[in-house]
Amino acid sequence: MTPTADAKRQAPSERVYSLLRASVLHGAVRPGQPLRPQELADQHGVSLAVARESLLRLVGEGLAERLPNRGFAVPTVGDDRWQQLAQARAIFEPAMLRMSIERGDLDWEARVRAAHHRLSGTPPYEHEGDAYFSDAWAAAHHDFHRTLLDACCNEVLLESFERMWTATELARRWSAAISPQRDGAGEHRALEGAALAREADKAADLLTRHLTGTATALSTPR
Repeated sequence: MTPTADAKRQAPSERVYSLLRASVLHGAVRPGQPLRPQELADQHGVSLAVARESLLRLVGEGLAERLPNRGFAVPTVGDDRWQQLAQARAIFEPAMLRMSIERGDLDWEARVRAAHHRLSGTPPYEHEGDAYFSDAWAAAHHDFHRTLLDACCNEVLLESFERMWTATELARRWSAAISPQRDGAGEHRALEGAALAREADKAADLLTRHLTGTATALSTPR
């Protein structure tokens, strides 16, 4: 990818990390493709230590994996790790949503409406024919899901949500590319409606199906 003006002004480690992260999230490097530290160091004109530091940050975010004695690579689409993360999220996030519906006030309702309005009004892709979500849509998507759960008022659970959200961002983008026919907008609209109607059972069920839908697409033979 061509460095932007902002990237050029960043410290070398931050610049390389930002470029590698964008490459992975936008599909410039494919599932299973090796990420070789020396090649990346040469490509970006940085030291081997800087390249390795950037790759380790990606590993921490679930955007790369460290292979014993074989360096680094982009995770594979069918990795069992995605299924485990989806299962974990499908256990605790619906419970958080129930808590939000029980505790949320009018301000929470207004924020949920605003977050959904922003999400529904943000184009998922920057260019026609793109397979991977735009960064603007990804940010709006995160904001909507986080806002739904905010009123649970449990910082430990919300911190867990943030960690798992980051760890599954790549899986979400792969799932959308694999299943473009999925009506994600309809799923989000139904979630908003059930949450604001204070239908806790329905909202929790919708969220469970929404979360498992991503993992199902990744595990389906192609």
